[in-house]
Amino acid sequence: MKKNQYVVKHGNKWAVKGEGNMRATKVVHTQAEAISIARDVTKNKHSEMRVQDQKVSSM
Repeated sequence: MKKNQYVVKHGNKWAVKGEGNMRATKVVHTQAEAISIARDVTKNKHSEMRVQDQKVSSM
């Protein structure tokens, strides 16, 4: 089953959360780190990623 991943603010850090999950999969210091982790998860699960307040330059 595909579970979309969300990159969201978590206090002054960033979190990766699976769709419908109450808890974060991972909490990191930067949005870029969270996007990298979420990208890896979505590749493995063949799902999609959504980013809150996306401000990352092209990678």
